[in-house]
Amino acid sequence: MSNTIDTRGLSCPQPVLLMLQAIEKGQNNEFLVLVDTETAKENVIRAATSKGWQASIVESKENESTILLKKE
Repeated sequence: MSNTIDTRGLSCPQPVLLMLQAIEKGQNNEFLVLVDTETAKENVIRAATSKGWQASIVESKENESTILLKKE
């Protein structure tokens, strides 16, 4: 089971910073990140892939997206 990082309602760069903190802890190889803006979605995906993680959208509706991050 993956951990979930809920960043809905937060402004950038907070979603990216929370995701990076979780990655740096190194406790899990898989995370779900919940975002509610297009900017947060793009920034989380860009930051995760730059750190060597795979990012994919598993659910997207209106203003919310769920991003699955997996360590490659």
